[in-house]
Amino acid sequence: MSTTESVTRAPEVAPRFLNREVSWLAFNDRVLEEALDPTTPLIERFRFLTIFQTNLDEFFMIRVSGLKQQVRAGVDALSVDGKTPRAQLSDIRDALIPCIRDATQCLLDAVLPGLAAAGVRIRHYAELTPAQQVHLDSWYDAAVHPVLTPLATGPTQPFPFISNLSLNLGMYVRSPNGEERFARVKVPDTLQRLVSLTGDGTTPPTDFVPIEEIIAANLDKLFPGVDVDQPWVFRVTRDADFEIKEDEADDLLKVIEEELRKRRFGHSVRLEVQAGMPERVRSFLQHGLDLGENDVYEAPGFLDLPRFTRVLDVDLPEHRYPAFVPRTPLADTQERDLFAEMRAADILLHHPFDSFAPVVDFIAQAAEDPKVLAIKQTLYRTSGNSPIIAALEAAAENGKQVAAIVELKARFDEENNITWARRLEEAGVHVIYGVPGLKTHAKLALVIRQEEGMLRRYAHIGTGNYNPSTARIYTDLGLLTTSLDLTADVADLFNRMTGFARPLHYRKLLVAPRHMRARILEYIARERDLARAGTPAHIIVKCNAVTDTTVIAALYEASQAGVRIDLLVRGICCLLPGVPGLSETISVRSVVGRFLEHSRVFWFGGGGSPQVFIGSADWMDRNLKRRVEVLTPVEQPNLAKWLREVLLQRYLDDVGRTRVMLSDGSYRRLERVLGQPDVHDIFMRG
Repeated sequence: MSTTESVTRAPEVAPRFLNREVSWLAFNDRVLEEALDPTTPLIERFRFLTIFQTNLDEFFMIRVSGLKQQVRAGVDALSVDGKTPRAQLSDIRDALIPCIRDATQCLLDAVLPGLAAAGVRIRHYAELTPAQQVHLDSWYDAAVHPVLTPLATGPTQPFPFISNLSLNLGMYVRSPNGEERFARVKVPDTLQRLVSLTGDGTTPPTDFVPIEEIIAANLDKLFPGVDVDQPWVFRVTRDADFEIKEDEADDLLKVIEEELRKRRFGHSVRLEVQAGMPERVRSFLQHGLDLGENDVYEAPGFLDLPRFTRVLDVDLPEHRYPAFVPRTPLADTQERDLFAEMRAADILLHHPFDSFAPVVDFIAQAAEDPKVLAIKQTLYRTSGNSPIIAALEAAAENGKQVAAIVELKARFDEENNITWARRLEEAGVHVIYGVPGLKTHAKLALVIRQEEGMLRRYAHIGTGNYNPSTARIYTDLGLLTTSLDLTADVADLFNRMTGFARPLHYRKLLVAPRHMRARILEYIARERDLARAGTPAHIIVKCNAVTDTTVIAALYEASQAGVRIDLLVRGICCLLPGVPGLSETISVRSVVGRFLEHSRVFWFGGGGSPQVFIGSADWMDRNLKRRVEVLTPVEQPNLAKWLREVLLQRYLDDVGRTRVMLSDGSYRRLERVLGQPDVHDIFMRG
């Protein structure tokens, strides 16, 4: 026997978990699929392309930057699927190249020609008539040139700082004596990216010209007396994550403001360059930004597509999703007594199919009601000119006790939340900046009302933010209740967040980080034990992500006992379904379509005594360990039945927008029947 033949090789062990980054990229692929789908309306295809690219920006700013930090620090810790940070970065690059190619091809070969046929053209400056160029040059002189600041490198001018996600022109300039410098011009993000050449830019036919091409055509005015080489467009992505050491922060608001300023100066993590950029320009940028070859991504189309917002504003109703007006589930009259309706029965709202107006009215009526003594609310993300903020201000001005827990650390909404916090404080609202060491992600509102010599509590517990704008495009659930146990739990939790209270337990709510994971594991174990005893057992979960390995391990154990487990997971899922001997009874589905799936529902069959929860938490380590989260039971029989037999079942039955996860972690889209409505269509119809 040869030496080679005598070597005993260890058998490869199949991974029990899917890599988180690979799973996220698979989700963004599903977003891209909606853009690639020719049955998606044209404007919506464009919108999905912008969402795909916006998602990638955040992925690089947070996830890729984190992996690069580990590489710089020499960390070789393995991910749940056994990959080092360096290996994960390589996998990300390999997965992204074909996706970016598909997105670019979709834009250039399908979406832009379709828009042109509909009367909306994105024109290149070079193809315009001389008269049109003169018109744009005059506009440039008046509106753009005074804003620009050309920066050239040299002995006294080091490589210029390139701000995060800014669009730039880079080129070499040459003086008459032959001295050559690299120069950079930042495209102002305060001006519209697309300049309207015809009409008002909202009604077709209309032509747009990218502002960077107008700047490029007028560079001689920025660099008089020198030769300017062809300019090339590029864009830099930087590390935008930051960690607040709250135990060292005397003033959390000031610390976050300072960290936001630092975010602009984070390490570079990605360089996007215009296709065809010469090697010496590309190399100069790479070296100046301290990036490697694999950190550079070439774009044959346009960089920074999300700033093409004017296309989304064009009046093309025939190329959009059909108009949809949410239902008004409660009496829509000025005399509506929302408190009386809540006392009569719990109210379950399903947004965007049910209007968000009752939630706004809940706070607005409480602000004006003389019987209301106090209002308490969490605010994670909200909208501009928010009616919720206005109602809380009015309540404080009306002499009510108002407390708002504003989460300053809501990623990429920090500046907005600082603005809201200051505005509320000026109105007399007691503002609390969350719980030290945790993010407050729970969606809660509590109203205390004086009624017939006693105090009654009214509560709203939701799955989504108090944001009327996103409530029109996110699927979410909200429970309006006067349940004594639930409202008492909400009151105890607010006391925990605003004071020094430490409730040992809650009556009905599942609350993270202290109690929720343990209770979830108990419910999974109950189904496991029922299955072992020969009783049919079933778990259905609808959420945004499943990454917590402890919960996944419990689901695997339950599956091996025979529990049927249906997971409806919009985004990341590190669980591998249908693996023989591990997860044979588990299925994973993902729905991506017109509305962003955001509602969270957890149903445990209980051997004929089911229990169902809704709330703010996904099954992720961060939700269960590092955030204040709430899941509430839905106990009113008709509402619990609707959640199981209507909402969850419709998602389980859907073929129009559903992708099924295979045992290797890839996804297969279900075949649709032409004309068959998808799950969103069905909910819109009632």
